[in-house]
Amino acid sequence: MGLMAGRRGVVLGVANNRSIAWGIAESLRREGAEMALTYAGEAVEKRVRPLAEALGCTQVLPCDVTDPAQVAAAMRQAGEAFGSLDFVVHSVAYAEKEDLKNPLLMTSRENFLLALDVSAYSLIGVCREAAPFLKPGAAVLALTFYGADKVMPNYNVMGVAKAALEAAVRYLAQDLGPKEVRINALSAGPIKTLAASGIGDFRDIQRTAAERAPLRRNVDIQEVGDSAVYLLSPLSRGVTGEIHYVDAGYNIIGM
Repeated sequence: MGLMAGRRGVVLGVANNRSIAWGIAESLRREGAEMALTYAGEAVEKRVRPLAEALGCTQVLPCDVTDPAQVAAAMRQAGEAFGSLDFVVHSVAYAEKEDLKNPLLMTSRENFLLALDVSAYSLIGVCREAAPFLKPGAAVLALTFYGADKVMPNYNVMGVAKAALEAAVRYLAQDLGPKEVRINALSAGPIKTLAASGIGDFRDIQRTAAERAPLRRNVDIQEVGDSAVYLLSPLSRGVTGEIHYVDAGYNIIGM
């Protein structure tokens, strides 16, 4: 019997087998969880369906987080199919590539709103639609990055969006707490994913993090997945509104 045996939920944000969300989904399944996976668009669906089959997922649901109707439908379909939800994983973010190269000062209003909508507001929308199905003792997990707290090269508008996401986690913890539902964010170190490919000089960021982190290395999606299991399982039942770092300790270093 695993830590998540008998628990059912939704994982948003699996893009391929290198996604952080995929590492989380694998760890959850290993510990006995059942889950629905979501996708945004046909291109992603083609990659997600074989991964869902590998995990034995019977539900693969469309969920473009910029479309409130799709968010509502995905949470409702998963909730009704499972009867209730024990967890939701939100691993969704987006910014235009030029805004990961240009200074924040040059970000257009349109692109700023898009980054904040997909990367931060979507967590609020997902929680609102999932709330009727979340059981007492359920947990929500969002994914963030150290660039929300400190300036990181070529992160720019995404750093602002992740800062908004982290603030949302704290306020949502207050909103969901009376329902006995917890929410936390997991801040992973730099991992080469599809999303990270849009960040300039990402290899340099990884190299610097590995050189300076107390463990003298970077982390992988399996380590992030195992930490996610803790935050979504009863082991962390007294923890909510927190930002949990899985970055080999990099975030504690000053100079």
